[in-house]
Amino acid sequence: MLEQYPAENIMFIDIETVPQHPAFEEVDPELQILWDKKSTYFRKEGQLAAEVYERAGIYAEFGKIVCISAGVIFHKNGQRHFKAKSFAGDDEKALLEEFAKVLSGFTSDPKNHICGHNSREFDFPFIARRMIIHGITLPPVLDVAGKKPWEIKFLDTLDLWKFGDYKHYTSLALLTKIMGIPTPKDDIDGSQVAAVYYQERDIERIAVYCEKDVFATAQLFLRFKGEPLIHQENFTRA
Repeated sequence: MLEQYPAENIMFIDIETVPQHPAFEEVDPELQILWDKKSTYFRKEGQLAAEVYERAGIYAEFGKIVCISAGVIFHKNGQRHFKAKSFAGDDEKALLEEFAKVLSGFTSDPKNHICGHNSREFDFPFIARRMIIHGITLPPVLDVAGKKPWEIKFLDTLDLWKFGDYKHYTSLALLTKIMGIPTPKDDIDGSQVAAVYYQERDIERIAVYCEKDVFATAQLFLRFKGEPLIHQENFTRA
């Protein structure tokens, strides 16, 4: 499976997002009205827009990226290694610009692809939308308008697991568990990122968490290919 995609030609990517403001009351009044309209689709009866504002982080129009982690597989001393780097901080435009340069450089080689878990539906579109909002020129790999399906350099471990079943969703945590992929026990999960960011102001903690997901995605990709996993001690941070 996936013989046409050498693991060393792939950049694995994950993002962490939060609402644009720590509280609904701080949101621009016009955007409060627009969030009220948007959230009617998933609010329970009697719930107010402010009560579901924590979900704003999953929408590019109301959220922002606080961390993008990317990693690549390479060979050293006869073994596979994995190196991850994070672009993180309060200045979303700056981290997106820095990431765009790295992404453009990597994908300038036509053999190279990008991969994430549920990345076609979430990570890649979210990055592209936030870049457009900030007036950043899209790296060619993200500029998919008008491209034919085989010209798009996206891989997605969730898509690979679906095998064409578009109704099926399986989390990265569940897949790594059933595939026997060892993962470090994290002290946070995705639902806690906003609190860690706004209350604890601990962006490094978020970056470490995000990099672990990137590494887990790479390991899952290797499992799909039927290739040996990378030893934990061969994981490094840039």
